[in-house]
Amino acid sequence: MFAADLRLGIIGTDTSHVIAFTKALNDPAASDRVTGARVVAAFRGGSPEVKESSSRVERFASQLRDTYGVQFVGAISELCAHVDGILLESVDGRAHLAQAKEAVKCRKPIFIDKPLASTVADAREIARIAAAAGVPWFSSSSLRFGEIESLKRPGIRGAVVWGPGPFEEHHELDLSWYGIHAAEMLFTLMGTGCVEVARSTSEQADVVTCRWKDGRLGSMRADRPTSKYGAVVFQENYDVQSQPAIKVDYLPLLREIVQFMRNGKPPVSEKETLEIFEFLDAAQRSKQKGGSPVSIR
Repeated sequence: MFAADLRLGIIGTDTSHVIAFTKALNDPAASDRVTGARVVAAFRGGSPEVKESSSRVERFASQLRDTYGVQFVGAISELCAHVDGILLESVDGRAHLAQAKEAVKCRKPIFIDKPLASTVADAREIARIAAAAGVPWFSSSSLRFGEIESLKRPGIRGAVVWGPGPFEEHHELDLSWYGIHAAEMLFTLMGTGCVEVARSTSEQADVVTCRWKDGRLGSMRADRPTSKYGAVVFQENYDVQSQPAIKVDYLPLLREIVQFMRNGKPPVSEKETLEIFEFLDAAQRSKQKGGSPVSIR
Protein backbone atom coordinates (compact mmCIF):
# COMPACT_ATOMS: atom_id res chain seq x y z
CA MET A 1 0.00 0.00 0.00
CA PHE A 2 1.38 3.37 -1.02
CA ALA A 3 1.41 6.12 1.60
CA ALA A 4 -0.86 8.30 -0.54
CA ASP A 5 -3.48 5.59 -1.09
CA LEU A 6 -6.89 6.22 0.39
CA ARG A 7 -8.22 3.46 2.63
CA LEU A 8 -11.69 2.28 1.64
CA GLY A 9 -14.15 0.16 3.58
CA ILE A 10 -16.93 -2.00 2.14
CA ILE A 11 -20.42 -2.47 3.56
CA GLY A 12 -22.04 -5.59 2.11
CA THR A 13 -20.10 -8.42 0.47
CA ASP A 14 -23.06 -9.89 -1.45
CA THR A 15 -22.41 -8.41 -4.90
CA SER A 16 -19.80 -9.21 -7.52
CA HIS A 17 -18.97 -5.50 -7.55
CA VAL A 18 -16.93 -5.90 -4.37
CA ILE A 19 -14.62 -8.37 -6.09
CA ALA A 20 -14.35 -6.34 -9.29
CA PHE A 21 -13.63 -3.13 -7.39
CA THR A 22 -11.16 -4.68 -4.96
CA LYS A 23 -9.26 -6.52 -7.69
CA ALA A 24 -8.85 -3.28 -9.68
CA LEU A 25 -7.69 -1.37 -6.59
CA ASN A 26 -5.67 -3.96 -4.65
CA ASP A 27 -4.17 -6.38 -7.15
CA PRO A 28 -0.84 -5.08 -8.52
CA ALA A 29 -0.96 -7.76 -11.22
CA ALA A 30 -4.40 -6.76 -12.50
CA SER A 31 -4.36 -5.86 -16.19
CA ASP A 32 -6.66 -2.89 -15.52
CA ARG A 33 -5.59 -1.08 -12.37
CA VAL A 34 -7.20 1.91 -10.71
CA THR A 35 -4.70 3.69 -8.51
CA GLY A 36 -5.05 5.99 -5.53
CA ALA A 37 -7.05 3.82 -3.14
CA ARG A 38 -7.22 0.35 -1.62
CA VAL A 39 -9.92 -1.67 0.08
CA VAL A 40 -8.69 -2.42 3.59
CA ALA A 41 -11.78 -3.37 5.61
CA ALA A 42 -15.28 -4.75 5.16
CA PHE A 43 -18.56 -5.53 6.94
CA ARG A 44 -20.36 -8.59 5.56
CA GLY A 45 -24.00 -7.52 5.84
CA GLY A 46 -26.33 -9.72 3.81
CA SER A 47 -30.07 -10.32 3.41
CA PRO A 48 -31.03 -13.95 4.18
CA GLU A 49 -34.35 -13.78 2.30
CA VAL A 50 -32.80 -12.46 -0.93
CA LYS A 51 -31.22 -15.34 -2.87
CA GLU A 52 -28.79 -13.07 -4.75
CA SER A 53 -27.47 -11.97 -1.34
CA SER A 54 -27.53 -15.11 0.81
CA SER A 55 -25.93 -17.28 -1.88
CA ARG A 56 -22.92 -15.00 -2.30
CA VAL A 57 -22.18 -13.04 0.87
CA GLU A 58 -19.85 -15.58 2.50
CA ARG A 59 -18.18 -16.63 -0.76
CA PHE A 60 -17.25 -13.06 -1.67
CA ALA A 61 -16.22 -12.29 1.91
CA SER A 62 -13.80 -15.23 1.88
CA GLN A 63 -12.34 -14.09 -1.43
CA LEU A 64 -11.83 -10.56 -0.15
CA ARG A 65 -10.08 -11.86 2.95
CA ASP A 66 -8.00 -14.65 1.44
CA THR A 67 -7.07 -13.13 -1.93
CA TYR A 68 -6.90 -9.42 -1.19
CA GLY A 69 -6.09 -9.26 2.53
CA VAL A 70 -9.21 -7.34 3.53
CA GLN A 71 -9.84 -7.11 7.27
CA PHE A 72 -13.40 -7.86 8.48
CA VAL A 73 -15.27 -6.02 11.21
CA GLY A 74 -18.36 -7.01 13.17
CA ALA A 75 -20.20 -3.69 12.93
CA ILE A 76 -20.33 -0.76 10.53
CA SER A 77 -19.17 1.57 13.31
CA GLU A 78 -15.88 -0.36 13.48
CA LEU A 79 -15.02 0.75 9.94
CA CYS A 80 -14.67 4.38 11.00
CA ALA A 81 -11.19 4.14 12.49
CA HIS A 82 -9.80 2.13 9.58
CA VAL A 83 -10.99 3.99 6.46
CA ASP A 84 -11.02 7.31 4.61
CA GLY A 85 -14.14 6.50 2.58
CA ILE A 86 -16.96 3.97 2.42
CA LEU A 87 -18.36 1.83 -0.39
CA LEU A 88 -21.93 0.84 0.55
CA GLU A 89 -22.28 -2.18 -1.73
CA SER A 90 -25.13 -4.28 -0.32
CA VAL A 91 -27.04 -5.79 -3.24
CA ASP A 92 -30.37 -5.37 -1.41
CA GLY A 93 -31.49 -1.75 -1.77
CA ARG A 94 -33.83 -2.17 1.20
CA ALA A 95 -30.80 -2.43 3.49
CA HIS A 96 -29.24 0.83 2.37
CA LEU A 97 -31.13 3.28 4.59
CA ALA A 98 -30.31 1.49 7.84
CA GLN A 99 -26.71 0.98 6.76
CA ALA A 100 -26.36 4.59 5.63
CA LYS A 101 -27.59 5.77 9.04
CA GLU A 102 -24.63 3.96 10.59
CA ALA A 103 -22.15 4.88 7.85
CA VAL A 104 -22.71 8.65 8.09
CA LYS A 105 -21.55 8.53 11.71
CA CYS A 106 -18.04 7.92 10.38
CA ARG A 107 -18.12 11.37 8.72
CA LYS A 108 -16.41 9.92 5.63
CA PRO A 109 -17.48 10.21 1.95
CA ILE A 110 -19.86 7.43 0.88
CA PHE A 111 -20.48 5.82 -2.48
CA ILE A 112 -23.81 3.93 -2.52
CA ASP A 113 -24.03 1.29 -5.23
CA LYS A 114 -27.17 0.80 -7.25
CA PRO A 115 -29.95 0.75 -6.37
CA LEU A 116 -29.69 3.68 -3.96
CA ALA A 117 -32.81 2.38 -2.20
CA SER A 118 -35.90 0.26 -2.81
CA THR A 119 -38.40 3.14 -2.41
CA VAL A 120 -38.40 6.85 -3.19
CA ALA A 121 -39.07 7.58 0.49
CA ASP A 122 -35.91 5.73 1.51
CA ALA A 123 -33.93 7.54 -1.20
CA ARG A 124 -35.06 10.92 0.12
CA GLU A 125 -34.27 9.91 3.70
CA ILE A 126 -30.74 8.82 2.77
CA ALA A 127 -30.20 12.26 1.22
CA ARG A 128 -31.60 13.95 4.34
CA ILE A 129 -29.46 12.09 6.86
CA ALA A 130 -26.31 12.59 4.78
CA ALA A 131 -27.00 16.34 4.56
CA ALA A 132 -27.66 16.53 8.29
CA ALA A 133 -24.34 14.81 8.98
CA GLY A 134 -22.46 16.91 6.42
CA VAL A 135 -21.35 13.77 4.59
CA PRO A 136 -20.83 13.87 0.79
CA TRP A 137 -22.28 10.94 -1.13
CA PHE A 138 -23.32 9.78 -4.55
CA SER A 139 -24.91 6.77 -6.17
CA SER A 140 -24.57 5.55 -9.73
CA SER A 141 -24.74 2.64 -12.10
CA SER A 142 -21.49 1.78 -13.85
CA LEU A 143 -23.32 2.27 -17.18
CA ARG A 144 -23.40 6.05 -16.60
CA PHE A 145 -19.64 6.49 -17.05
CA GLY A 146 -18.98 3.96 -19.79
CA GLU A 147 -19.60 3.97 -23.53
CA ILE A 148 -22.88 5.88 -23.12
CA GLU A 149 -20.80 9.05 -22.68
CA SER A 150 -19.92 9.00 -26.39
CA LEU A 151 -23.58 9.90 -27.08
CA LYS A 152 -23.84 12.61 -24.44
CA ARG A 153 -23.62 16.09 -25.94
CA PRO A 154 -25.63 19.35 -26.10
CA GLY A 155 -28.74 19.45 -28.26
CA ILE A 156 -30.27 16.06 -27.53
CA ARG A 157 -33.95 16.10 -28.61
CA GLY A 158 -34.78 12.64 -27.33
CA ALA A 159 -33.36 9.24 -26.46
CA VAL A 160 -34.28 5.56 -26.38
CA VAL A 161 -32.36 3.22 -24.06
CA TRP A 162 -32.65 -0.46 -23.25
CA GLY A 163 -31.23 -3.10 -20.95
CA PRO A 164 -32.11 -6.11 -18.78
CA GLY A 165 -35.07 -5.78 -16.42
CA PRO A 166 -35.46 -8.83 -14.13
CA PHE A 167 -37.36 -8.25 -10.89
CA GLU A 168 -36.60 -9.12 -7.27
CA GLU A 169 -39.77 -9.84 -5.30
CA HIS A 170 -38.81 -7.89 -2.17
CA HIS A 171 -38.26 -4.52 -3.89
CA GLU A 172 -41.30 -2.25 -3.89
CA LEU A 173 -40.10 -0.38 -6.99
CA ASP A 174 -39.61 -3.37 -9.26
CA LEU A 175 -37.55 -1.46 -11.84
CA SER A 176 -35.11 -0.34 -9.14
CA TRP A 177 -33.61 -3.82 -8.94
CA TYR A 178 -32.13 -4.02 -12.44
CA GLY A 179 -33.96 -1.50 -14.57
CA ILE A 180 -32.01 1.13 -12.65
CA HIS A 181 -29.16 0.67 -15.16
CA ALA A 182 -31.30 1.69 -18.14
CA ALA A 183 -32.87 4.51 -16.09
CA GLU A 184 -29.40 5.89 -15.31
CA MET A 185 -28.51 5.75 -18.99
CA LEU A 186 -31.66 7.67 -19.91
CA PHE A 187 -30.98 10.44 -17.39
CA THR A 188 -27.30 10.56 -18.35
CA LEU A 189 -28.44 11.50 -21.86
CA MET A 190 -31.54 13.60 -21.12
CA GLY A 191 -30.68 15.24 -17.80
CA THR A 192 -33.22 16.25 -15.17
CA GLY A 193 -36.67 17.68 -15.83
CA CYS A 194 -38.83 14.58 -16.39
CA VAL A 195 -42.44 15.43 -15.52
CA GLU A 196 -44.67 12.62 -16.85
CA VAL A 197 -44.29 8.86 -17.15
CA ALA A 198 -46.34 6.06 -18.72
CA ARG A 199 -45.45 2.37 -18.50
CA SER A 200 -46.52 -0.57 -20.62
CA THR A 201 -45.70 -3.98 -19.18
CA SER A 202 -45.77 -7.65 -20.14
CA GLU A 203 -44.03 -10.81 -19.00
CA GLN A 204 -41.26 -10.19 -21.52
CA ALA A 205 -40.55 -6.49 -21.06
CA ASP A 206 -41.49 -3.06 -19.76
CA VAL A 207 -41.44 0.10 -21.86
CA VAL A 208 -41.51 3.40 -20.00
CA THR A 209 -42.17 6.54 -22.03
CA CYS A 210 -41.33 9.89 -20.49
CA ARG A 211 -41.99 13.56 -21.16
CA TRP A 212 -39.58 16.28 -20.03
CA LYS A 213 -40.78 19.74 -19.04
CA ASP A 214 -39.28 21.25 -22.21
CA GLY A 215 -41.30 18.85 -24.38
CA ARG A 216 -38.55 16.34 -25.13
CA LEU A 217 -39.52 12.66 -25.12
CA GLY A 218 -37.51 9.67 -24.00
CA SER A 219 -38.16 5.99 -23.47
CA MET A 220 -36.64 3.09 -21.59
CA ARG A 221 -37.08 -0.61 -22.34
CA ALA A 222 -36.33 -3.29 -19.73
CA ASP A 223 -36.25 -6.83 -21.13
CA ARG A 224 -36.60 -10.11 -19.25
CA PRO A 225 -34.84 -12.27 -18.45
CA THR A 226 -31.91 -10.37 -19.95
CA SER A 227 -30.67 -8.32 -22.90
CA LYS A 228 -27.80 -6.19 -24.09
CA TYR A 229 -27.53 -2.52 -23.11
CA GLY A 230 -27.93 0.07 -25.84
CA ALA A 231 -29.12 3.56 -26.73
CA VAL A 232 -30.24 5.75 -29.61
CA VAL A 233 -30.03 9.55 -29.43
CA PHE A 234 -31.87 12.11 -31.58
CA GLN A 235 -30.01 15.41 -32.08
CA GLU A 236 -31.30 18.91 -32.83
CA ASN A 237 -29.84 18.78 -36.35
CA TYR A 238 -31.85 15.57 -36.99
CA ASP A 239 -28.79 13.38 -36.77
CA VAL A 240 -29.34 10.01 -35.11
CA GLN A 241 -26.54 8.32 -33.21
CA SER A 242 -26.57 4.93 -31.58
CA GLN A 243 -24.64 2.52 -29.41
CA PRO A 244 -26.50 -0.74 -29.98
CA ALA A 245 -24.32 -2.86 -27.67
CA ILE A 246 -22.89 -0.99 -24.69
CA LYS A 247 -20.52 -3.10 -22.62
CA VAL A 248 -20.46 -3.15 -18.83
CA ASP A 249 -17.20 -1.67 -17.55
CA TYR A 250 -16.67 -0.93 -13.85
CA LEU A 251 -13.36 0.90 -14.23
CA PRO A 252 -14.70 4.33 -15.34
CA LEU A 253 -17.07 4.36 -12.36
CA LEU A 254 -14.30 3.25 -10.01
CA ARG A 255 -12.06 6.09 -11.18
CA GLU A 256 -14.88 8.53 -10.44
CA ILE A 257 -15.30 6.98 -6.99
CA VAL A 258 -11.61 7.40 -6.13
CA GLN A 259 -11.63 11.03 -7.28
CA PHE A 260 -14.79 11.66 -5.25
CA MET A 261 -13.22 10.12 -2.16
CA ARG A 262 -10.33 12.57 -2.55
CA ASN A 263 -12.21 15.80 -3.22
CA GLY A 264 -15.68 15.14 -1.77
CA LYS A 265 -17.36 16.42 -4.95
CA PRO A 266 -20.07 14.03 -6.20
CA PRO A 267 -19.91 13.41 -9.98
CA VAL A 268 -23.69 12.88 -10.01
CA SER A 269 -25.91 15.44 -8.30
CA GLU A 270 -28.29 14.55 -5.50
CA LYS A 271 -31.04 16.24 -7.52
CA GLU A 272 -30.58 13.91 -10.47
CA THR A 273 -30.30 10.79 -8.34
CA LEU A 274 -33.50 11.60 -6.46
CA GLU A 275 -35.32 12.45 -9.69
CA ILE A 276 -34.39 9.03 -11.05
CA PHE A 277 -36.12 7.49 -8.05
CA GLU A 278 -39.14 9.73 -8.53
CA PHE A 279 -39.17 8.49 -12.13
CA LEU A 280 -39.08 4.86 -10.94
CA ASP A 281 -41.85 5.61 -8.44
CA ALA A 282 -43.97 7.20 -11.18
CA ALA A 283 -43.37 4.15 -13.41
CA GLN A 284 -44.60 1.91 -10.60
CA ARG A 285 -47.75 4.00 -10.16
CA SER A 286 -48.38 3.97 -13.90
CA LYS A 287 -48.14 0.16 -13.89
CA GLN A 288 -50.68 0.04 -11.06
CA LYS A 289 -52.99 2.26 -13.14
CA GLY A 290 -52.79 -0.02 -16.15
CA GLY A 291 -50.30 2.12 -18.04
CA SER A 292 -51.99 5.51 -17.64
CA PRO A 293 -49.62 8.51 -17.63
CA VAL A 294 -48.77 9.83 -14.16
CA SER A 295 -46.96 12.96 -13.07
CA ILE A 296 -43.71 12.90 -11.14
CA ARG A 297 -44.47 14.17 -7.67
